[in-house]
Amino acid sequence: MTSRNFGPVLLGSIELFCKAAELGNFTAAAEALGVTPAAVSRSVGRLEARLGLRLFVRTTRRVALTDDGCVYFEQCREALAQIELAERAITEHQVVPSGVLRISVPTAYGHYRVLPCLPKFAALYPLIKIDIHVSNRIVDFVEEGYDLAIRMGEQQDSRLIVRKLEDAKLGVFASPAYLKRCGVPKNLDELRQHDCVQFILPSTGRPMAWIFRDGGADVDFAFDSQVRVQQDLLGCVTYARAGGGCFQIYHHVAQDDVARGDLVEVLHAYSGRTRPFSIVYPQNRHLSAKVRAFVDFIVQEVRAVTSSV
Repeated sequence: MTSRNFGPVLLGSIELFCKAAELGNFTAAAEALGVTPAAVSRSVGRLEARLGLRLFVRTTRRVALTDDGCVYFEQCREALAQIELAERAITEHQVVPSGVLRISVPTAYGHYRVLPCLPKFAALYPLIKIDIHVSNRIVDFVEEGYDLAIRMGEQQDSRLIVRKLEDAKLGVFASPAYLKRCGVPKNLDELRQHDCVQFILPSTGRPMAWIFRDGGADVDFAFDSQVRVQQDLLGCVTYARAGGGCFQIYHHVAQDDVARGDLVEVLHAYSGRTRPFSIVYPQNRHLSAKVRAFVDFIVQEVRAVTSSV
Protein backbone atom coordinates (compact mmCIF):
# COMPACT_ATOMS: atom_id res chain seq x y z
CA MET A 1 0.00 0.00 0.00
CA THR A 2 1.51 3.31 -1.03
CA SER A 3 1.27 6.42 1.13
CA ARG A 4 -0.79 9.28 -0.22
CA ASN A 5 0.94 12.57 -1.15
CA PHE A 6 -1.14 15.21 0.59
CA GLY A 7 0.93 18.28 -0.26
CA PRO A 8 1.19 21.30 2.05
CA VAL A 9 -0.86 21.26 5.25
CA LEU A 10 -3.93 23.53 5.03
CA LEU A 11 -3.50 25.02 8.50
CA GLY A 12 -6.05 27.80 8.03
CA SER A 13 -8.66 25.35 6.81
CA ILE A 14 -7.93 23.03 9.73
CA GLU A 15 -8.53 25.87 12.19
CA LEU A 16 -11.90 26.64 10.58
CA PHE A 17 -12.81 22.94 10.56
CA CYS A 18 -12.02 22.57 14.27
CA LYS A 19 -14.10 25.60 15.21
CA ALA A 20 -17.05 24.29 13.16
CA ALA A 21 -16.72 20.86 14.80
CA GLU A 22 -16.52 22.45 18.24
CA LEU A 23 -19.61 24.65 17.72
CA GLY A 24 -21.55 22.26 15.46
CA ASN A 25 -22.46 25.09 13.10
CA PHE A 26 -20.70 26.73 10.14
CA THR A 27 -22.30 30.13 10.79
CA ALA A 28 -21.31 30.17 14.47
CA ALA A 29 -17.75 29.15 13.53
CA ALA A 30 -17.62 31.95 10.94
CA GLU A 31 -18.75 34.55 13.47
CA ALA A 32 -16.22 33.31 16.05
CA LEU A 33 -13.31 33.59 13.63
CA GLY A 34 -14.44 36.69 11.72
CA VAL A 35 -15.01 35.09 8.32
CA THR A 36 -18.09 34.26 6.22
CA PRO A 37 -20.01 30.98 6.49
CA ALA A 38 -19.13 30.37 2.84
CA ALA A 39 -15.41 30.56 3.73
CA VAL A 40 -15.91 27.90 6.42
CA SER A 41 -17.81 25.68 3.99
CA ARG A 42 -15.11 26.06 1.30
CA SER A 43 -12.35 25.24 3.81
CA VAL A 44 -14.12 22.10 4.97
CA GLY A 45 -14.68 21.14 1.33
CA ARG A 46 -10.96 21.53 0.59
CA LEU A 47 -10.07 19.28 3.52
CA GLU A 48 -12.57 16.63 2.48
CA ALA A 49 -11.23 16.69 -1.07
CA ARG A 50 -7.67 16.46 0.21
CA LEU A 51 -8.45 13.54 2.53
CA GLY A 52 -10.87 11.78 0.21
CA LEU A 53 -13.57 11.36 2.88
CA ARG A 54 -16.49 13.20 4.47
CA LEU A 55 -15.86 15.05 7.72
CA PHE A 56 -19.41 16.32 8.37
CA VAL A 57 -22.95 15.15 7.87
CA ARG A 58 -24.78 18.32 6.90
CA THR A 59 -28.43 19.13 7.58
CA THR A 60 -30.36 22.36 7.10
CA ARG A 61 -30.04 23.27 10.81
CA ARG A 62 -26.65 21.91 11.90
CA VAL A 63 -23.63 19.83 10.99
CA ALA A 64 -22.39 16.73 12.76
CA LEU A 65 -19.04 15.01 12.55
CA THR A 66 -18.75 11.66 10.83
CA ASP A 67 -16.76 8.90 12.54
CA ASP A 68 -13.75 9.84 10.41
CA GLY A 69 -14.40 13.49 11.20
CA CYS A 70 -14.31 12.74 14.94
CA VAL A 71 -10.92 11.04 14.66
CA TYR A 72 -9.57 13.88 12.51
CA PHE A 73 -10.98 16.52 14.89
CA GLU A 74 -9.31 15.02 17.96
CA GLN A 75 -5.94 14.84 16.24
CA CYS A 76 -6.19 18.33 14.76
CA ARG A 77 -7.37 19.85 18.05
CA GLU A 78 -4.33 18.38 19.81
CA ALA A 79 -2.00 19.66 17.07
CA LEU A 80 -3.46 23.18 17.24
CA ALA A 81 -3.07 23.14 21.04
CA GLN A 82 0.62 22.27 20.62
CA ILE A 83 1.06 25.13 18.14
CA GLU A 84 -0.60 27.51 20.60
CA LEU A 85 1.76 26.36 23.36
CA ALA A 86 4.74 26.87 21.05
CA GLU A 87 3.61 30.40 20.17
CA ARG A 88 3.03 31.25 23.82
CA ALA A 89 6.45 29.92 24.77
CA ILE A 90 8.28 31.91 22.12
CA THR A 91 6.26 35.04 22.90
CA GLU A 92 7.09 34.78 26.58
CA HIS A 93 10.71 34.19 25.64
CA GLN A 94 10.65 37.50 23.77
CA VAL A 95 8.99 39.36 26.64
CA VAL A 96 10.82 37.84 29.62
CA PRO A 97 14.64 37.92 29.26
CA SER A 98 15.74 34.29 29.30
CA GLY A 99 17.90 31.74 27.53
CA VAL A 100 21.61 31.61 26.72
CA LEU A 101 23.27 34.97 25.99
CA ARG A 102 26.58 34.67 24.12
CA ILE A 103 28.82 37.73 24.45
CA SER A 104 32.27 38.49 23.03
CA VAL A 105 34.41 41.17 24.72
CA PRO A 106 38.06 42.29 24.41
CA THR A 107 40.31 41.20 27.28
CA ALA A 108 40.99 44.57 28.93
CA TYR A 109 37.45 45.83 28.48
CA GLY A 110 36.09 42.54 29.71
CA HIS A 111 38.17 42.53 32.90
CA TYR A 112 37.79 46.21 33.76
CA ARG A 113 34.31 47.11 32.49
CA VAL A 114 32.07 44.10 31.77
CA LEU A 115 33.00 41.31 34.20
CA PRO A 116 32.89 43.54 37.33
CA CYS A 117 29.23 44.40 36.71
CA LEU A 118 28.16 41.00 35.38
CA PRO A 119 27.10 39.64 38.81
CA LYS A 120 24.62 42.52 39.06
CA PHE A 121 23.20 41.65 35.65
CA ALA A 122 22.98 37.95 36.58
CA ALA A 123 21.05 38.85 39.74
CA LEU A 124 18.64 41.07 37.81
CA TYR A 125 17.98 38.42 35.16
CA PRO A 126 18.20 34.96 36.75
CA LEU A 127 16.66 33.25 33.69
CA ILE A 128 19.56 34.31 31.44
CA LYS A 129 22.56 32.01 31.20
CA ILE A 130 25.67 33.98 30.24
CA ASP A 131 28.37 32.59 27.96
CA ILE A 132 31.10 35.25 27.74
CA HIS A 133 34.08 35.00 25.38
CA VAL A 134 36.98 37.15 26.62
CA SER A 135 39.43 37.59 23.77
CA ASN A 136 40.75 40.21 21.37
CA ARG A 137 39.74 38.08 18.39
CA ILE A 138 36.84 39.41 16.32
CA VAL A 139 34.13 36.75 16.29
CA ASP A 140 31.73 35.93 13.46
CA PHE A 141 28.16 36.42 14.69
CA VAL A 142 26.61 33.99 12.21
CA GLU A 143 29.24 31.24 12.13
CA GLU A 144 29.92 31.24 15.88
CA GLY A 145 26.46 32.05 17.17
CA TYR A 146 27.18 35.15 19.25
CA ASP A 147 24.35 37.48 20.23
CA LEU A 148 26.46 40.60 20.68
CA ALA A 149 30.01 41.85 21.05
CA ILE A 150 31.93 44.81 22.39
CA ARG A 151 34.49 46.15 19.95
CA MET A 152 37.12 48.85 19.88
CA GLY A 153 37.34 51.43 17.12
CA GLU A 154 34.93 52.92 14.62
CA GLN A 155 32.53 50.27 13.32
CA GLN A 156 31.99 50.25 9.56
CA ASP A 157 29.90 47.09 9.12
CA SER A 158 26.45 48.22 7.98
CA ARG A 159 24.99 44.83 8.92
CA LEU A 160 25.51 45.63 12.61
CA ILE A 161 23.67 47.92 14.98
CA VAL A 162 26.17 50.00 16.96
CA ARG A 163 25.68 51.66 20.34
CA LYS A 164 28.57 53.75 21.60
CA LEU A 165 29.71 52.95 25.14
CA GLU A 166 32.57 55.39 25.69
CA ASP A 167 35.70 57.06 24.38
CA ALA A 168 38.40 55.49 26.56
CA LYS A 169 41.25 57.86 27.41
CA LEU A 170 44.81 56.66 26.81
CA GLY A 171 48.05 57.28 28.69
CA VAL A 172 51.61 55.95 28.81
CA PHE A 173 52.57 54.17 32.03
CA ALA A 174 55.68 52.59 33.52
CA SER A 175 56.74 51.26 36.90
CA PRO A 176 58.63 53.50 39.37
CA ALA A 177 61.51 51.00 39.32
CA TYR A 178 61.84 51.26 35.53
CA LEU A 179 61.68 55.06 35.55
CA LYS A 180 64.29 55.21 38.29
CA ARG A 181 66.58 52.95 36.26
CA CYS A 182 66.02 54.46 32.80
CA GLY A 183 64.73 57.98 33.46
CA VAL A 184 61.43 59.67 32.67
CA PRO A 185 60.80 60.43 28.96
CA LYS A 186 59.97 64.11 28.43
CA ASN A 187 58.89 63.95 24.76
CA LEU A 188 58.23 61.50 21.95
CA ASP A 189 61.84 61.56 20.73
CA GLU A 190 63.02 60.52 24.19
CA LEU A 191 60.29 57.86 24.31
CA ARG A 192 61.90 56.17 21.28
CA GLN A 193 64.99 55.56 23.40
CA HIS A 194 62.99 53.64 26.01
CA ASP A 195 61.84 50.05 26.20
CA CYS A 196 58.29 50.14 24.85
CA VAL A 197 56.28 46.93 24.68
CA GLN A 198 54.08 46.33 21.63
CA PHE A 199 50.72 44.60 21.50
CA ILE A 200 50.02 42.63 18.31
CA LEU A 201 46.42 42.91 17.15
CA PRO A 202 44.94 39.45 16.47
CA SER A 203 42.71 40.91 13.74
CA THR A 204 45.61 42.25 11.65
CA GLY A 205 48.79 40.64 12.99
CA ARG A 206 50.30 44.14 13.23
CA PRO A 207 51.28 46.19 16.30
CA MET A 208 48.63 48.44 17.78
CA ALA A 209 49.67 52.02 17.11
CA TRP A 210 50.36 54.36 20.02
CA ILE A 211 48.54 57.64 19.50
CA PHE A 212 49.26 61.05 20.97
CA ARG A 213 48.25 64.68 20.76
CA ASP A 214 51.26 66.94 20.11
CA GLY A 215 50.54 70.66 20.15
CA GLY A 216 46.94 70.13 19.10
CA ALA A 217 47.83 67.70 16.29
CA ASP A 218 47.06 63.98 16.35
CA VAL A 219 50.18 61.85 16.04
CA ASP A 220 50.61 58.11 15.42
CA PHE A 221 53.75 56.83 17.11
CA ALA A 222 55.55 53.92 15.41
CA PHE A 223 58.48 52.12 17.02
CA ASP A 224 60.35 48.82 17.21
CA SER A 225 60.11 46.73 20.34
CA GLN A 226 62.23 43.99 21.84
CA VAL A 227 59.12 42.49 23.45
CA ARG A 228 55.84 41.96 21.61
CA VAL A 229 52.77 40.52 23.33
CA GLN A 230 50.25 38.46 21.39
CA GLN A 231 46.52 37.94 22.13
CA ASP A 232 46.22 39.38 25.66
CA LEU A 233 46.50 43.15 26.04
CA LEU A 234 46.75 42.78 29.83
CA GLY A 235 50.02 40.91 29.34
CA CYS A 236 51.55 44.25 28.32
CA VAL A 237 50.33 45.84 31.55
CA THR A 238 51.81 43.01 33.61
CA TYR A 239 55.12 43.43 31.76
CA ALA A 240 55.19 47.18 32.40
CA ARG A 241 54.22 46.69 36.06
CA ALA A 242 57.15 44.28 36.45
CA GLY A 243 59.58 46.97 35.30
CA GLY A 244 59.89 45.90 31.66
CA GLY A 245 59.28 49.32 30.16
CA CYS A 246 56.56 51.73 29.01
CA PHE A 247 53.16 50.86 27.65
CA GLN A 248 50.19 52.86 26.39
CA ILE A 249 46.93 51.71 27.93
CA TYR A 250 43.52 53.05 28.92
CA HIS A 251 43.23 55.09 32.10
CA HIS A 252 40.46 52.87 33.45
CA VAL A 253 42.82 49.87 33.20
CA ALA A 254 45.82 51.56 34.84
CA GLN A 255 44.04 53.58 37.53
CA ASP A 256 44.21 50.94 40.28
CA ASP A 257 47.94 50.34 39.63
CA VAL A 258 48.52 54.10 39.72
CA ALA A 259 46.61 54.39 43.01
CA ARG A 260 48.76 51.63 44.54
CA GLY A 261 51.95 53.19 43.22
CA ASP A 262 52.74 50.24 40.94
CA LEU A 263 52.55 52.37 37.79
CA VAL A 264 53.22 56.04 37.01
CA GLU A 265 51.84 57.99 34.06
CA VAL A 266 54.38 59.85 31.92
CA LEU A 267 54.13 62.25 28.98
CA HIS A 268 51.06 64.09 30.30
CA ALA A 269 51.65 66.86 27.77
CA TYR A 270 51.02 64.40 24.94
CA SER A 271 47.87 62.79 26.34
CA GLY A 272 44.25 63.44 25.34
CA ARG A 273 43.71 60.80 22.67
CA THR A 274 40.97 58.22 23.08
CA ARG A 275 39.67 55.06 21.44
CA PRO A 276 35.94 54.36 21.08
CA PHE A 277 34.28 51.23 22.44
CA SER A 278 30.85 50.17 21.22
CA ILE A 279 28.44 47.32 21.72
CA VAL A 280 27.37 45.77 18.42
CA TYR A 281 24.83 43.16 17.38
CA PRO A 282 23.30 42.00 14.09
CA GLN A 283 20.35 43.89 12.69
CA ASN A 284 17.20 42.06 13.68
CA ARG A 285 13.69 43.41 13.69
CA HIS A 286 12.79 40.91 16.42
CA LEU A 287 15.52 41.73 18.92
CA SER A 288 15.31 39.21 21.75
CA ALA A 289 14.54 40.36 25.28
CA LYS A 290 17.84 38.96 26.59
CA VAL A 291 19.91 41.02 24.12
CA ARG A 292 17.84 44.14 24.72
CA ALA A 293 18.22 43.71 28.49
CA PHE A 294 22.02 43.37 28.32
CA VAL A 295 22.49 46.27 25.89
CA ASP A 296 20.44 48.64 28.05
CA PHE A 297 22.18 47.38 31.19
CA ILE A 298 25.78 47.75 30.00
CA VAL A 299 25.14 51.16 28.43
CA GLN A 300 23.76 52.39 31.75
CA GLU A 301 26.57 50.82 33.81
CA VAL A 302 29.36 52.28 31.66
CA ARG A 303 27.66 55.67 31.63
CA ALA A 304 27.49 55.62 35.43
CA VAL A 305 31.17 54.70 35.77
CA THR A 306 32.48 57.21 33.24
CA SER A 307 30.33 60.07 34.54
CA SER A 308 31.77 59.61 38.04
CA VAL A 309 35.38 59.97 36.88
